[in-house]
Amino acid sequence: MREKRFKNTDWVVLIISLALLGIGLVALYSATLNTEFLEFKKQIQWALISVPFLILVYFIDYKFFVKFTPVIYMIFIALLVGVLFMEPIHGARSWYKFGESFAIQPSELAKIIVIMFMSFVLYKLQLKGKREINKPWKLITYFAFWGLPIFLIYKQPDLGTALSYVTAMLFMLFVSGLDKKYMVVAIVAVVLLTPYVVEHLPAHARARIEIFKDPESDPRGMGYNLIQSRLAIGAGQFLGMGFLKGNQTQLGYLSPKTTDFIYSVIGEEMGFVVSSTIVVLYVILITKAIGIGKNAEDSIGSYIACGIAGIFFFHMVENIGMTIGLLPITGVPLPFVSYGGSSLITNFICIGLLLNISSRRKKGLSYNSKFNMYGN
Repeated sequence: MREKRFKNTDWVVLIISLALLGIGLVALYSATLNTEFLEFKKQIQWALISVPFLILVYFIDYKFFVKFTPVIYMIFIALLVGVLFMEPIHGARSWYKFGESFAIQPSELAKIIVIMFMSFVLYKLQLKGKREINKPWKLITYFAFWGLPIFLIYKQPDLGTALSYVTAMLFMLFVSGLDKKYMVVAIVAVVLLTPYVVEHLPAHARARIEIFKDPESDPRGMGYNLIQSRLAIGAGQFLGMGFLKGNQTQLGYLSPKTTDFIYSVIGEEMGFVVSSTIVVLYVILITKAIGIGKNAEDSIGSYIACGIAGIFFFHMVENIGMTIGLLPITGVPLPFVSYGGSSLITNFICIGLLLNISSRRKKGLSYNSKFNMYGN
């Protein structure tokens, strides 16, 4: 049985995540050259801490974890409420800080719990049939459970992380059998409400959008980071300026170069070849995650895999988009590449779940027939 699981496991997702981590560590080494490699060393420590989490999540049936998610969901809701009373760090109340150098971001760790819990909720809502999700009260239930953590994260304020939750929600809803009419209504509503929402965003969020439109309007203030990021990526050209030789990176113009703008470090020193390779790796990883969801043995596994795909998709698009000036800056990290302990542990738990779900897949099981096992 164990040999069959190993054979069925899609190890490509693990290989890709390790490749991204490796590229990230090289970039972090360069970015921390002038700070005694502090964050580089910490990232290695976080990577080692992530290993037992990945192994544990891989070997224990994901359905076992799902059983406990209602309770854990409420615990994380309490943590998201409590963090609102913490001292702000970089303008946001997103971290529980322990001492001078250790902090935990509950919104990162809560991602996978919320995805697993919402997969359980979707499964329960569809016990009488896949199309049950189209009943208005069931859709309201779905959005209510998702909306609570999204609202609390938005209040921190952390718009970028909140949007990653929204993306995961939509990915899961898309494969849930939702009627197309709801999708059309949602698209129209987004188009119509966007100007109103933007107008009523917090002042700092509106300022970021204005800077995104014209960073040169405040080149020494809010537009500075974006301008330096674009200069760094442009200077890298095809092969890069060379390891440890990036002007913006080594002279301190690029900031924060270990988290938000790590992709700019890669673009400057490693060039288009490596930076485009990163995009290809993410596309393969996201495609693999969706494929794992399609071939999962049950609907819960499908929803978890697709939710994870949504998280990775949003982070890739938003982080890379903001560093090259195609999207507003939101402070969203690049999975496996940016520095961050909470983020790295969460990402490797996601990989462990994808490996777990893929190892239990049933060959020849079509996407639609999965739901027939639950009376649909």
